[in-house]
Amino acid sequence: LLSLPNLAQAEPPPETKKIRLMRLPAICAAPQYVAEELLRLEGFEDITYLELTDTKTPGAYNFATGAVDISMWDVPGLIPLLDAGEPVTLLAGVHAGCFELFVNGNINSIRELKGKSIALSVLGGSDYIYLSSIISYIGMNPRKDVKWISGKDPRDGVRLFTEGKADAFLAFPPQPQALRAKKVGRVILDTAQDRPWSQYFCCGVAGNRDFVRNHPIATKRAIRAILKGADICAQEPERAARHLVDKGWEPSYGVALEVLKSLPYRRWRDADPEDTLRFHALRLREAGLIKSTPQKLIAQGTDWRFLNELKKELKA
Repeated sequence: LLSLPNLAQAEPPPETKKIRLMRLPAICAAPQYVAEELLRLEGFEDITYLELTDTKTPGAYNFATGAVDISMWDVPGLIPLLDAGEPVTLLAGVHAGCFELFVNGNINSIRELKGKSIALSVLGGSDYIYLSSIISYIGMNPRKDVKWISGKDPRDGVRLFTEGKADAFLAFPPQPQALRAKKVGRVILDTAQDRPWSQYFCCGVAGNRDFVRNHPIATKRAIRAILKGADICAQEPERAARHLVDKGWEPSYGVALEVLKSLPYRRWRDADPEDTLRFHALRLREAGLIKSTPQKLIAQGTDWRFLNELKKELKA
């Protein structure tokens, strides 16, 4: 699994031997951690996983500033940046799932969140965007019908919910596993299982626009490493989970294995990431959170050339 296809070996070397990705707080991004050795095989020698130190700004802005070259990120969380014309390019989808909506009290549906409080990791961050799309989908207004609360640190979201100071919290791995272990709250929506959310990508691969334009060979090689990492997560979850623990990405082998087994990591081969972007962009535009049409976002903020080539090249 760690070998490279003959076509890759015949390609020119990457224009740069340096690549910067993000170290995400979500272990569902396991493919890009598993891909570290694959990135070396692709010709990268200086591989950095950037720690997210700015706790007040959504991490996706690291693509726009150029602090990150290529990395996994959730697709809905990128849409406000694309709408604002930031230099970010969506390159591929990876897998669906990740997010689970936990509630306290007697809330039994999304509609019953009206007038309730929702804890956030970062105001304007991925959990806010994703849940706003969900709320908009059922006809509610996320800007008026719920109360958003956040603390000073990304960990405050789960803390506020655990302490009973919020009615709901959209959790991503390993947060759901921790909440279940503590018997805190209950799940009313699992985006890996419940339609229509399970039909669309949660996490994808994005890049800084200038990096993608100036380093097309490096871009393709980096995407290939991440997608092959996704295949390893799907085919050998035990091996991938052990890697996450050994490299310090996740302390618990059991949690890592549960996450890897629960998410469809081969989804990148079959689904169209454009459908995901279109679906969430429509919801967010209806809610007044973005102004651009899905067509404009797709035209200006995506580049599927590398993904289409890799789907053919890595066809099982």
